[in-house]
Amino acid sequence: MPRKSANASSQDELLEEFQALVRDTEKLLQHSASLAGEQAEELREQIRTSLGRARSTLHNAEDSLRERGKAAVQATEGYVQSHPWQTLGIAAAIGLLLGMLISRR
Repeated sequence: MPRKSANASSQDELLEEFQALVRDTEKLLQHSASLAGEQAEELREQIRTSLGRARSTLHNAEDSLRERGKAAVQATEGYVQSHPWQTLGIAAAIGLLLGMLISRR
């Protein structure tokens, strides 16, 4: 279980960094508007293309994460509905362990 939460945390960090990259690229594109000449226009076009690919990748990653989350919720709900007593036992055991850990302090 810790591996999944660490994985989700790292994915969130990756998405945040990617969004920051997109914002920085947009700022660079706006600042490059003052440049003149064919090379500047070529640079701006490359930035626009790169930014479009980055946005597309980000949206695909978000959709993928959203779908995985929905699948995990559905699987958990299915398990709880088909095994209510086992779920209750697991929840009670976790509560007991947490209570023991908290009472030590």
